[in-house]
Amino acid sequence: MDDYVGSGFFWFTVALINAGLAEQKNRSRWAWFLISLLVGPIATALIVVWPAPVAPSMTRRGGWKDPEEQEPVP
Repeated sequence: MDDYVGSGFFWFTVALINAGLAEQKNRSRWAWFLISLLVGPIATALIVVWPAPVAPSMTRRGGWKDPEEQEPVP
């Protein structure tokens, strides 16, 4: 098992799995792939434990607004 865990194949496989997990949590696939090559299974734990980032609402960015909340026309 030591030969397998120390091999590049294991680290590359873990990095691919972490890239998929990161994408499911709306995180950068490539960034987490590279991080996983460095820290391996620790990155897996971080991806699983950290909550997914919350997307900003469209009303705060000046996009879509609820029709019921529109200002009256003078």
